[in-house]
Amino acid sequence: MAEPDNLVLEHLRAIRGDMSKMADWMHTLSAEMTAIRQHLSGVMTIQDHDHGDLAGIKLRLERIEKRLELTD
Repeated sequence: MAEPDNLVLEHLRAIRGDMSKMADWMHTLSAEMTAIRQHLSGVMTIQDHDHGDLAGIKLRLERIEKRLELTD
């Protein structure tokens, strides 16, 4: 009967090792996702800033066109 007990213990140790590898992989994946979220947040901030700049340029262009009487 000693052999089946050892077989079960071997399987449990293998499962524990696999679970440890899975936990390490999940930790790495979590860190990568955090980095991606931070990068995306930066991109969105820049995009919002650019939209503001474009709106200002559009207003200036409309004012220039009006002064030069270029509007339809």
